[in-house]
Amino acid sequence: MKRIIFAVLCSMVVISCDKKLPPIDPNIISDKVQYDTDDPAIWIHPMDPSKSIVFGTDKDTNGAIYAFDLHGKVIKDKVIHNIKYPNNIDLEYDFKLNDSVTTDVIVFTERERNRIRLFSVPNMKPLDNGGFPVFEDEIDLEFRRPMGIALYKNPENQMISAIVSRKVGPKENYLYQYKFISDSLGVTSELIRKFGKFSGEKEIEAIAVDDELGFVYYSDEGAGIRKYYADPGKGNEELAFFGGEYFKDDIEGIAIAVKPNEEGVLIVSDQQKGQFNIFSRKENKFIKAVNLGTLKTDGCDVVTTPLNAMFKNGLFVAMNEKKDFYFYDLEKIGL
Repeated sequence: MKRIIFAVLCSMVVISCDKKLPPIDPNIISDKVQYDTDDPAIWIHPMDPSKSIVFGTDKDTNGAIYAFDLHGKVIKDKVIHNIKYPNNIDLEYDFKLNDSVTTDVIVFTERERNRIRLFSVPNMKPLDNGGFPVFEDEIDLEFRRPMGIALYKNPENQMISAIVSRKVGPKENYLYQYKFISDSLGVTSELIRKFGKFSGEKEIEAIAVDDELGFVYYSDEGAGIRKYYADPGKGNEELAFFGGEYFKDDIEGIAIAVKPNEEGVLIVSDQQKGQFNIFSRKENKFIKAVNLGTLKTDGCDVVTTPLNAMFKNGLFVAMNEKKDFYFYDLEKIGL
């Protein structure tokens, strides 16, 4: 019904819904990966933002996690090789290893091994003893293959947890949430929640968490964007379901640009149209669309911290179909 309504609305304006906006060129196009880019995550260096790193998945049976500097060049000694189909990636700061040591971390899905992986940043050391199995209670093997992932850091107790989706899943409890626990024996994961509706159309891949406001968003690719509390203690009620009428087909990557006073935006990939739809962070209302020149974008990420002379307003990174990532200063895309 919503797509019929949108078609009627489109017929009432001069510009066709299928007409693309003029493209905005990126500031930087990264080096190419070997196989298939999918999802980025941006790490901000705590002492020198100009030394920040963009991580990106290279999706294949012999895949990898690539690391790029802010010029888009591969940082070879920080690339993680021999990953069996890495899909999505996310990043969090100050994971507590013990009473006196913390580290920043990346987490990513390894679909062909039915696991998620946890590594320290920036020294790129595994913290997971080979990986944490997910969806273990599912009998159907296809329901155990992880795809999307996002990290949530609870501001009250500082606990870091991963919210994971899968390539195929049920109409209820499509997502599982795992907390990470560190003790004298190392890091383990523990299932703490099952939640999330699914329309049954296509799949669920893109997940993004707003740590400050405590919300998790995910793309129900054929239907709309769903919103829940990120804290399991606040329940599993769906808070909003929005945006589907603004997309041509697949609803993909989500990035949250955080501004002071709860301002900011959600940037969501309109994959088949080759554009991004932007929604308000406060009310989740549609603001505008932008064409950034990428093709069939899956994942994207954004930070609003000034990084260097080129990205003085923050950085938005989007996957591009041609085995690379596009980097944009936020001012260039009107944010």
